[in-house]
Amino acid sequence: MNEVLLIAQLIVFYGMVILAYRLFGRIGLYCWTAIATILANIEVLIQVHAFGMDMTLGNIMFASTFLVTDILSEVDGKKQAQKGVYVGIAASLAFIAISQSWILFTPNEYDFAMPAFHTIFSNTPRLIIASFVVYMIVQQFDVWAYHKWWAFTTRVFGDNHKFLWLRNNGSTLLSQLLNAVLYTFFAFYGVMETETLWSLVWASYVIFIFTSLLDTPAVYICRFLKERGHIPES
Repeated sequence: MNEVLLIAQLIVFYGMVILAYRLFGRIGLYCWTAIATILANIEVLIQVHAFGMDMTLGNIMFASTFLVTDILSEVDGKKQAQKGVYVGIAASLAFIAISQSWILFTPNEYDFAMPAFHTIFSNTPRLIIASFVVYMIVQQFDVWAYHKWWAFTTRVFGDNHKFLWLRNNGSTLLSQLLNAVLYTFFAFYGVMETETLWSLVWASYVIFIFTSLLDTPAVYICRFLKERGHIPES
């Protein structure tokens, strides 16, 4: 069942990114980045066993933010892709401030939710800070690498329209490897054994390989929609 749900998540999340872009243009992608950044940092607290590996959730949700930056890089340029990264950073900072204010309140005798809130959000600061630092590093690297690959293919092949698949996967696969290592150790070092951490890195990166390869059709679809004039101006 976990495997089915993960595959369903991949299809639904990427489909929602495409739909957000189709309906709202660049603003829709910025909104998705904010939502996905927050939800991924909550979802990562859940650990599951799937595809023969132990892993945390949140990988697919977080991978969708790389899809967003690749779409923005491809159709709107480097500046707009970097703006998407800044939106994600701002969303993370806002979320940590707001969520920590919730657990400062003293509940009354009728409350039933506060213990669950403490369980979830007392772990949030470290995860959000780890995500904040890693997100800044990795997403900036992804945008940089995307345009480096683009410049390379344009120079070698004399065409700046073809080889989208190469710049998309060349940047994202490297970025996701960096993300898997940095986030796992920043978020869980000292909480889990080192052997377990490397196991999580491997499991996360295996998922990221598939999410990276499978997001390429979504980038093609979004570029096609943009070139056909089906995307509203932001």
